[in-house]
Amino acid sequence: MIGQILIDGITSGAMIGLGAIGLTLTYGLLRFANFAHGEFATWGAYLAMLGAGAFGGAAPIGALTFGWPLVVALMVAMALTALLALALDAALFRRLRRHGNAIVLVIASFGASLALRSAIEFAFGPEPYYYTTDIAMTLRLAPGLRATADQLVVLAAALVLMLAMHVLLTRTPLGRAMRAVSENPDLARLAGIDPARIVRATWAIGGALAAAAGVFLGVTVQLRPSMGFELLLPLFAAAILGGVGSVPGAMLGGLVIGIAEAAAVPLAGAQYRAAVAFVVLLAMLLVRPRGLFGGRE
Repeated sequence: MIGQILIDGITSGAMIGLGAIGLTLTYGLLRFANFAHGEFATWGAYLAMLGAGAFGGAAPIGALTFGWPLVVALMVAMALTALLALALDAALFRRLRRHGNAIVLVIASFGASLALRSAIEFAFGPEPYYYTTDIAMTLRLAPGLRATADQLVVLAAALVLMLAMHVLLTRTPLGRAMRAVSENPDLARLAGIDPARIVRATWAIGGALAAAAGVFLGVTVQLRPSMGFELLLPLFAAAILGGVGSVPGAMLGGLVIGIAEAAAVPLAGAQYRAAVAFVVLLAMLLVRPRGLFGGRE
């Protein structure tokens, strides 16, 4: 049973960690909690559904329940959600940042979240959707350990995106510029870095990663208008657990939250799964408010 909890938790945690990266990047640069971030995941998932239909449906590949049309739709959805994040910043957050009030930005992000969620529900209705009606068959990985091909592919793709993000931040000029602006925007400007360009890059990357998390969640569970809102607390818990502003911390925090939620199902019941992220969040705030990888301010 422990092995099954681990594989279910790691799969879920990889999606949570992927979404939490964008959340922690946004906070690291702009110093505000973006409550609209979960809706980027919802929009990404629904855009991929539309794209998969436009590209020929979801003809399965081997043991998977989806095919190449959804893979192409995923990339398109990531690009479109990045544009959505940029548009939201240009239309709302950039104007409000001039006042320098983080509370105003948080309230505005909450309003944006409601608007984006309502737009999805207006367009598609409240009923759940699925990328495919095919049943995902489980594969026996070891005695007492099973997973679907969808889960394994989603886990591998999420880990690849996490690794790519780590390489981008540590080995590329853009990543170094992002870290410089996060540490000291004024000093970065004096060094020839354009903070506005870095902020735009951060919004685009965060939106794209959130879209990928939403698509992966849609593949393994289902699509519904509230999926981003339901994902928001685990995202915040993962970001705070790992240390706000730390990308490796968000990755690790997502895995911890995912495993904890998976363990809660057989131990306490599925109805308490949603409370686990909140309990872990409170425990971390009480024991180590700066998180596992949080540095001194």
